[in-house]
Amino acid sequence: MASIDRTDPALAAMESIFGTTARPESPGPSEPPDPENLDGFARMGPGPFASLRIQWTAHAVGDGRYVVDETIGENSAPITSDPMTAEAARQFIEARQRDATERYEQLRREMAAPRPPPLPRPVKDD
Repeated sequence: MASIDRTDPALAAMESIFGTTARPESPGPSEPPDPENLDGFARMGPGPFASLRIQWTAHAVGDGRYVVDETIGENSAPITSDPMTAEAARQFIEARQRDATERYEQLRREMAAPRPPPLPRPVKDD
């Protein structure tokens, strides 16, 4: 018997209902950022909808320090981290992206897991 990814039909249904690309964009290979200039370095988390996807972006604040803006979706207000070194900002972004990807994949596995058959409903005698 062939293995079926049960999330594919669900993602296709979401795409037909909402008219958006329901499949997560693959991050693709990317070069590590220049350790001397992290300004504008960004990573995006996984997810079926851009409106729910998390993005982390580093911004220089001077004196070799950076803050990381974390936004959910395209139009939300960012949550800004405390200033940190370039290396700490890069590690922060990559760790957050890694954690988000792990949580997303866990949810996907749970959605694809076989479910037990429903319990029979009791019959009422009237």
